[in-house]
Formats: sequence, C-alpha cells, structure tokens
Amino acid sequence: MYYSSIGALALIIHIIINFDALRNRRSHRTRISQTRYRHFLYAVTLFYISDILWGFFVDQEWIGAAYVDTMVFFLSMVASVLLWTRFVVAFIENKGRFGILLISGGWTIFTFQLITLIINIFKPIVFEFRGDEGYQTIAVRNITLVLQMGLFFITSVYTLYIATRKRGETRAHHRTIGFSGLVMSLFILLQCQYPLLPLYSVGCLLATCIIHSFIYRDEMLEHFKEMELAKRKAFRDPLTGVRNKLSYLEMLKEIELRIEKDELSEFGVVVFDLNGLKNVNDTLGHDAGDDYIRVACRLICHCFKHSPVFRIGGDEFTAFLEREDYENRETLVEEFNAMIEENRKNGDVVIACGMDIHHPGTDTGYIDVFHRADKKMYRRKEELKRT
Repeated sequence: MYYSSIGALALIIHIIINFDALRNRRSHRTRISQTRYRHFLYAVTLFYISDILWGFFVDQEWIGAAYVDTMVFFLSMVASVLLWTRFVVAFIENKGRFGILLISGGWTIFTFQLITLIINIFKPIVFEFRGDEGYQTIAVRNITLVLQMGLFFITSVYTLYIATRKRGETRAHHRTIGFSGLVMSLFILLQCQYPLLPLYSVGCLLATCIIHSFIYRDEMLEHFKEMELAKRKAFRDPLTGVRNKLSYLEMLKEIELRIEKDELSEFGVVVFDLNGLKNVNDTLGHDAGDDYIRVACRLICHCFKHSPVFRIGGDEFTAFLEREDYENRETLVEEFNAMIEENRKNGDVVIACGMDIHHPGTDTGYIDVFHRADKKMYRRKEELKRT
C-alpha cells in the first residue's frame, strides 16, 4: 500500500493544482494550446489512477487485475507523452515540418507501445508476473521508456531554443515549458533504473506544478485583466468617457441594497439636461452636437469632481453625491448654475440641473430622490429658456 499511497497523494495534488485547467470550459478565448494541455492532464490523471490501482492489485496478489492494469499503465504513459508533445507544438505555434515531426514521433511511440503490449499477451516482451518473483520488466519496456525520454528531451531543447528568440513573459513561459520537459526526461530515466518506484508520477506532478505556477496562473491573471477591461469598456460611454446607462443601473442595485441594509442614509442626486442640443444638431450637424455633449460632460465632471457622473440618455446626465460633494451640495449647485449663466450670456453650452437629497423614513428608495431632482431640473430648464 506504500506504493499506492504515493500515487494517491500525487493524484490529489494533481487535481487541486490543476482543477481549473481540468474543467472543460469552452469559450471563444480558449486557445488550442490550452485544450491540448487539458488533454495531457486527462492522460496524466488516468496514469495516476492506474498507478494507484497497480499497487493495490499487486499487494492483494490479484495478478489478473494487475496484468490488465499494467497494460493501461503503459498506454496512459505513452498517451501522456503524445499529448504533451501536441501541447508543446501548439504552445510554441510550430506548424512547420519539425512540429509535425515531433507529433509523428509521439504517435510512433504510442503505436509501438500498443503493438508490443498486444504481443506481450502471447509472448512477454514488455513485462510479466513470474510466480514468487512477482512483477518483472523486460527489454522492450526499457526501449519504450528511452524513446519517451528522447522525445521529451528533444521537444524540451527545441522549446528552450525557441525561447531565445522571444522576449519578456513569452520567453519565460517557453523556458518553463522546456524545463518541465527536462524534468519529465530525468524522471523517466530514473524510472528505467527503479521500475518499482512511482517516479514517473513524481515527474508528472513536478512538471504540472511548475507549469501551473509560472504559466497557467499568469494566463488566469491575464484573463481576469481582460475581463476587467471588457467590463470597464462595457460600463463606459464611448462619446464622453463617463459611466453609461448600464453602469448607472448597476449602481442603482447597489444603492437600493445599501438603503435596505441601513448602510446608506445621506446622499444626493443631481440630474442634468442639455439645452439647445437639437438646434446644434439641426444647424451645425451631429459632429458639432457630439462636441457640445463632450463639453457639457467636462463641465459637469469639473464641478462635481468627487462624484460618479453617468450619461443616462442622449443629452441627460446624473451625478450621485456622497461624502464631500454631499456636504457641499448647495455650494456646488450654486457655482454650477452661476457658470451656466455666464455660458448662456456668452452663447456657450447651457445645462439645466436639479438636485435633491434622500430623506430616510420618508423616501421609499433612490427613485423618489431622482424624481424630485428631475422635476427641479425641468423647472430650471424652463427658467433658462425664458431668460
């Protein structure tokens, strides 16, 4: 059971370390190298399971089961070599003759092992169980291991050579792949010398741990960064750069939740609407109208610089006031309106605004505050039109 316990520990660590990589999560971002690596991990998982069962069957002296499991053991080993090679070729993006040659080498080893195992059923040439002597390896087994070791070594050296032509993180990742392959080669060599020790399992575990630590984790972080960037883009208005309607709706959910939990009581809402945008579009064109919106947005953001500003419609904006801007809300609105009065006299951008605050115990939620601020904004809008 000592032999099986090592394999079981390796399998547990293997699953924990590679849990995310083992899950088959298909998406448009999934690269072919990620799929190839997942296939390699599946083969290694099967190898670990067969290795665990082998130790158990041998301890129980279930020779028939041990014999079948040994065949699975050898097939899963050569399958892992083949799938590793396919992964490396995909990772280094070699679609040329040498890449094809490496994969062909993997298929050759796999086919050779399969044929020899079939022959082994009738005439032992790979392994056998000899009565009291137990499990014995035969010459062809070592030949197969040497071929595997050679393919790992060649693939690794080639990957390290490719790394010299890369830069930055890409170079580091290629070196990691090459080093992992050399680790596998070393442990296959040790497996040749010590057939009754689970050295190949240890080699697989070390190699996958290295890849997870220095490559897969980096790719996951890069994925999260891309997702965060995509989220920021989705929540940004492309014309003005401030938060858009989608971001505004997300904020409303958060505000209502905070109000419900009594975590938010003091806040204000300012609603803005541009005067004269339709006239600018009709007389000067939509490009001028876009410039008008951008200038208006800059004015709002400059005045309410400590508050999130949202574009919630074509010419409608809103700002959510907390903390410093909430405390200075009356002054800020007065300064903003004074600036708009100057703009109106000079023929510049004119913006109507209305502000109101939350009344705990009276308001049912954010929407009550918004409606009052919106009504004030429309009164201000009419006032600007009359003067």
